Amino acid sequence: MSQAASTAALLVLEDGRAFAGTSYGATGETFGEAVFTTGMTGYQETLTDPSYHRQIVTQTAPHIGNTGVNDEDDESHRIWVAGYVVRDPARVPSNWRAKRTLDDQLKAQGIVGISGIDTRALTRHLRERGAMRAGISTEILDPAALLAKVLEQPPMVGADLASEVTAAEAYVVPAEGEKRFTVVALDLGIKSMTPKRMAERGIEVHVLPATATLEEVLAVNPDGIFMSNGPGDPETTEHPTTLLKQLLEQNKPYFGICFGNQVFGRALGLGTFKLKYGHRGINQPVLDRATGKVEITAQNHGFAVDAPIDEKVETPYGTAEVSHVSLNDNVVEGLKLTGRDGRVLAFSVQYHPEAAAGPHDSAYLFDRFVELMASTSERAS
Repeated sequence: MSQAASTAALLVLEDGRAFAGTSYGATGETFGEAVFTTGMTGYQETLTDPSYHRQIVTQTAPHIGNTGVNDEDDESHRIWVAGYVVRDPARVPSNWRAKRTLDDQLKAQGIVGISGIDTRALTRHLRERGAMRAGISTEILDPAALLAKVLEQPPMVGADLASEVTAAEAYVVPAEGEKRFTVVALDLGIKSMTPKRMAERGIEVHVLPATATLEEVLAVNPDGIFMSNGPGDPETTEHPTTLLKQLLEQNKPYFGICFGNQVFGRALGLGTFKLKYGHRGINQPVLDRATGKVEITAQNHGFAVDAPIDEKVETPYGTAEVSHVSLNDNVVEGLKLTGRDGRVLAFSVQYHPEAAAGPHDSAYLFDRFVELMASTSERAS
């Protein structure tokens, strides 16, 4: 019998709710914010998404690990989740690309998890009470003792985490085929598929750390600016917000996703707030208000932009408005900035158009970014 099936484990939430199960992955203990994701596939991409840094992720799909782990689908160089919660882990993976089991991968990277619990009950609890601090342990099996350690952990509100997941140094993802544009992508927790989607469209992507200065960005002579997804509270992102304000003053075309949407909102003078339990999964419906089209999107965020849905906002850089909204709860899912002549200057969305794994309904947004840079270049020439 495997260790995962024989070693007891305990999950405790900060409100005292406890779930007893068995170890999955590494033994030990871990702490983070308990959240859930509704994707029925793509667990490898979820685990390696830097946006999940310091979060204990619950999979609502009951059967996890059935396709094992391969060497192609990682979204970064490591697993970022703080802990992992599944109901029924696969005993034997079955996929022609599988190199190892998910259990082995979790053990190799020291990720403490728990299996065999009622993940539906846990998900319902988080939906009703909200995302909260939690701990998983194979060492402390007394709920009261583990709860005491959970309550010592810092909350997600006020957490500055982008600096912990960003690249240590700049790197370049070359354009595929003929090069059309050069883009600076500020890495707030970028996923590897994102620069690839731009490279597929003839964009040479210079990925810079979250600490990059205005001088370092302009030294690349970019045709456009991109800001990525990432973890933490957007209210802590003072440097990226200030940098984006400086770039908007120079009329640089801008495209942001997820955390980049929140930074864009703050740069425009809007606020942000923490959602009760967030949006995480690959089946989230979003309305594009300009076209009336409904997109099924991949999402992973616990904060959102606070903006008036049906009012335009005048900013120092132009007129801002909400471009996309969630059809589940009417949360802001996108922003658009236009100039006095009505032309688009910058835009962002709260979801993941690179969609790995997930639907490809939103891939057109990368084409929209290309069109924005092309039109800006034509006006300048």
